[in-house]
Amino acid sequence: MSNAIAGHLLKNCLEAQGVERVFCVPGESYLAVLDALFDSPIETVVARHEGGAAIMAEADGKMTGRPGVCMVTRGPGATNAAAGVHIAAQDSTPIVLFVGQIARDMRGREAFQEMDYRAVFGSVAKWVEEIDRPERIPEIISHAWHVAMSGRPGPVVIALPEDMLRETVAVSPGPRVEVAEPAPTLGALEHLITRLEKAKSPMIVVGGSRWTKDACDMLRQFAEKWGLPVGVSFRRQQLFDANHPNYAGDVGLGINPELKDRVAGSDLLILLGCRFSENPSQGFSILDMPGNGKGLVHIHPGPEELGRIYVPEIAINATPTTFLSSMLEWDAKVNFQPEADEAHASYLKWTDLSPEGVGEVTMSNTISRLRDVLPDDAILCNGAGNYAIWLHRFYRYKWGTQLAPTSGSMGYGMPAAIAAAKRNPNKTIVVLAGDGCFQMTGQEFGVACEHGLNIKVIVCDNGVYGTIRMHQERDYPGRVSGTGMRNPDFKVWAKAYGAEAYSVWKDAEFENVLQRALEKQGPALIHLKLDARDIAPGRVIEA
Repeated sequence: MSNAIAGHLLKNCLEAQGVERVFCVPGESYLAVLDALFDSPIETVVARHEGGAAIMAEADGKMTGRPGVCMVTRGPGATNAAAGVHIAAQDSTPIVLFVGQIARDMRGREAFQEMDYRAVFGSVAKWVEEIDRPERIPEIISHAWHVAMSGRPGPVVIALPEDMLRETVAVSPGPRVEVAEPAPTLGALEHLITRLEKAKSPMIVVGGSRWTKDACDMLRQFAEKWGLPVGVSFRRQQLFDANHPNYAGDVGLGINPELKDRVAGSDLLILLGCRFSENPSQGFSILDMPGNGKGLVHIHPGPEELGRIYVPEIAINATPTTFLSSMLEWDAKVNFQPEADEAHASYLKWTDLSPEGVGEVTMSNTISRLRDVLPDDAILCNGAGNYAIWLHRFYRYKWGTQLAPTSGSMGYGMPAAIAAAKRNPNKTIVVLAGDGCFQMTGQEFGVACEHGLNIKVIVCDNGVYGTIRMHQERDYPGRVSGTGMRNPDFKVWAKAYGAEAYSVWKDAEFENVLQRALEKQGPALIHLKLDARDIAPGRVIEA
């Protein structure tokens, strides 16, 4: 143990937790930490906006299951980063946000950029703390990692007074944190097996976090063993291979009506890992609240989520891994494969792409070509907007190929792609973004260019905030207000960064342009000129 300034001790603690990179926007309030990172194997990725940095950290945490790390300065830096903290909360993603703070002797005077971080983040983070004494840094880092990863994962916010970071301290970092995995009881498993053997139309819907590739493989085995139809919760499509014969489809926005009826009519609905909140539950309409629990099985790693909205007949506090490994030890005396085959046939019919659409460039053709041309392990990143309806309905996902926010946050795709490319430098990373969505965080394209990342951005430009315009036309017909945009020439804009860029004015041009972009190493942007009338699959805005 040797003396070190607190900022360097913090860096040592991050290294002990296996942190590979931090995403940040620099600030004078945590210069001592930036100085420590200068000599560290931890990579420092500098974003253009704190919101982008926080989303990068969230995407990193989503991919690894361990906290993504973001560092921002006080005041405006912290409030800018709040968007990423909210995404982490709703998506159950472990992240740790470090925020520079005013000196301790200035508190309560409304000093420059002073904020009470417990008050600001208290309703969205799992834990908010401010480190007053440097010797407590290892203890608080250890607890932050435990809180972020345990139960239902989520965000932790740690404030760092700048004078504290400059003090000298003689403390060693704590050990690498591994969190407990709750597991099902024998009685709960026996109850579930009995109910499965008596069921007529059981179904499983999966979602949430704390999934691994091995857990997804066990899910496949479990579904095959019992012949269960498997639905995936909103923006969790990568949890089950869409080409598998037991795949029933996406239980989210724009749900297949036949799938909605199947979920609602199931006499044994197994919710594994998901909360079944507003979007998958179709506005809380599929299940009664709290209901009598009959026929509902809820498995979740966070005990506070069991019974929070719905009363389950069987509540199991377990991670996907511990639940599925336990269930695979039991023999299946019945099999429901005809139900699964019927559900999969309905999914294939629902996602059968046709070239129909309004305008010279259509989203149906775009997704069709992506589905045919992209490598199987390409990672698709997107934010929010009507353009994403085509992606989620028609693209065929498998494990490790989806980064999208269940919180519905615009601007997610571009920063998430930075994190994805850093963690997967040999894979193709694709951003699909609407013109409004892209311009929320489009400046992070500069980070992709600076680092030479192999990211392909497809900007779906129809000149409107499409989702809002759709609702506006429905609820306030003929009174268009606040939903139009005047956009730049995104091709010229991307070329200003030194990137490859293309414009697409006709469907027939897209596949060739896509192939050219994929063949180029480094970032590239494709600007699609869409017709605003083509608002959703099979629907025009006038309708």
